[in-house]
Amino acid sequence: MPIDLRSDTVTRPTPAMLEAMMQARVGDDVFGEDPSINQLERMTAQLFGMEAALYCPTGTMSNQIAIKCHTRPGDEVICEKEAHVYIYEGGGIAFNSGAQVRTIEGDRGRITAGQVSRSINPDDVHKASTSLVCLENTCNRGGGSCYDLEEIKKIRQVCSDNQLQLHLDGARLFNALSATGQQPADYGRLFDSISVCFNKGMGCPIGSVLLGSAAFIRQARRVRKVLGGGMRQAGFMAAAGIYALEHHRERLTEDHAHARQLAEALAKKDFVSAIKPVETNIVIFETTSDICTKDLAQRLKEQDVLAIPISDSQVRFVTHLDITPAMVDRVVEVIEQL
Repeated sequence: MPIDLRSDTVTRPTPAMLEAMMQARVGDDVFGEDPSINQLERMTAQLFGMEAALYCPTGTMSNQIAIKCHTRPGDEVICEKEAHVYIYEGGGIAFNSGAQVRTIEGDRGRITAGQVSRSINPDDVHKASTSLVCLENTCNRGGGSCYDLEEIKKIRQVCSDNQLQLHLDGARLFNALSATGQQPADYGRLFDSISVCFNKGMGCPIGSVLLGSAAFIRQARRVRKVLGGGMRQAGFMAAAGIYALEHHRERLTEDHAHARQLAEALAKKDFVSAIKPVETNIVIFETTSDICTKDLAQRLKEQDVLAIPISDSQVRFVTHLDITPAMVDRVVEVIEQL
C-alpha cells in the first residue's frame, strides 16, 4: 500500500471513529433536529468561546459562506497572495460574493497589520469598498507556518479601527494550536468568524465548522442552504468530529515530529536547495534547477511514496494520522536513495 503524503485529507476513519459514527444519534439537520450535529456545533463554539456554530460539508464551503456574509457585491477582500480562499476555492469569492481581492505578498503566507493598513482603500467612489480581511492559519503554501498571536491582535485592531470584518480560514488551526500552545478562546476573541476543518489533521471523512456570533450564524445558515449545504442525517459525520475533538487533538504533535524527521532527511540531499521551516505537519522543499518536480514525484511513486509537486520547483509532503513511524522510516530510506 502506498505511503500517501499528498495531503492530510486522505485519511480514513480509525476503527474507534467508525464505531462512534455507527452509534451516532441522528435526525434532520435542516430542521435543526440532528442531535449529533447540534452537539458538535455546541462543543466547537464553546471551545473557541464563540456564540454559535454551523456544520458544513467542506472547508471551502464554510469559508465561502463567511465571505458571502461579510461582504456585498463590489466589495474588496484582503488576503495573502497564496491564501487558500484565493487560489484553491475555484474563484469562489467572485462567483459567490461578487467581490474582488486585494492580495498581499506575505512571509510564508502570513501578513502583517502594517500591510493590511496600507491595503485598505480610501473612501472614494472610484475604489472598491474594503470590507473584509481573511487570514489563514496554518498557512498551507507557507509550509504549515503559524501566525504570531500578537500580530493577529494588531491586525484585529486595524480592522476595528477601519470597520472591517476579520475571518480566519482555520483549516489546520488545530495544528497551529498544538504547535504554539495558543488557546482556542484567544482566537474566538479576535475573529468575527472562524472556519475549522475536521477532514484534515483531525482525520474525519468530511466536515468543517463555521463559528461566529448568533446573528452571523443565522445568516450563514441561509447561505449554506442556497449553496446546497443543508444536509439531513449528517450526524453520522458529525459523530466523527465529536470523536476527533475528544481523541485526536493531542496526537497532532506526532504528525509534526514526523514532518521534522522528513525535513531532516531532505536537508542532506544535493537536489534540495531549500526547505521552508517546518512548524507543523507540512514540508515544502525547493529543488535545484536541474530537477523536474514532476519527475521527482514519479520516482517517489515508483517507491510507493506519494507526494505533490506544487510548482516547477517545489514538492510538498503532508503527514497525518495514517502515517506511522515505520512509514516515516521507509520514506527516509527512499529519500536517502534518491
